[in-house]
Amino acid sequence: MPLFIPDLSILLAFALAAIVLAITPGPDMALFISRTVNYGRPHGVAAVLGATTGLLVHICLAAFGISLLLVAAPTAFLALKIAGALYLLWLAIQAIRQSGGITLLAKARKTPTLKQSYLTGIGINLTNPKVVLFFVTFLPQFVSRTDPDASGKLLFLGGEFLLLSVPIVIGIVMGAEWVANLLLRSDKAQKILNWSFAAVFATFAATILLVEGRR
Repeated sequence: MPLFIPDLSILLAFALAAIVLAITPGPDMALFISRTVNYGRPHGVAAVLGATTGLLVHICLAAFGISLLLVAAPTAFLALKIAGALYLLWLAIQAIRQSGGITLLAKARKTPTLKQSYLTGIGINLTNPKVVLFFVTFLPQFVSRTDPDASGKLLFLGGEFLLLSVPIVIGIVMGAEWVANLLLRSDKAQKILNWSFAAVFATFAATILLVEGRR
């Protein structure tokens, strides 16, 4: 197996996190569903492609930035991992406390072009601080300070995230009206999503803090 491919246990753990994150309501999902409901599926898909472009930027910046940190400041990398665990715990608490679901964006008077929907997808993704923090603090949890192939593994995990999340959000676009009705009208569905998100990331946070505390 190539050295840049993480162990199977890491791939499975990251896959679980990626799937939960993909189905959790947020600004990106609100944009995808709003564009689809208001202007049709092509606009929803264009917004998804825009957000995917933004994710590619986040993944590359996080992977190479974290790799440099590994070499230049191992202690800072450890601090980043602990900060990441605390951030994941905060996300879990916020998910439990969240009372509402997704808020759809209002329909504009003038129908946008597909290019505008694509660019809006990029903008929403790149300017979302939660996405930045997620990749900067979450990806480091899956590499070791002593791993010489860290950058390759981080890029591979970023690719895994796209491979799993993009089909999911495209599926959400295809069933946008049903998803919108479910998230807007069903308190039970919202709570299930929020508690699933909280459980996954609280488990990751606890595991990371326990492992780092024993070193």
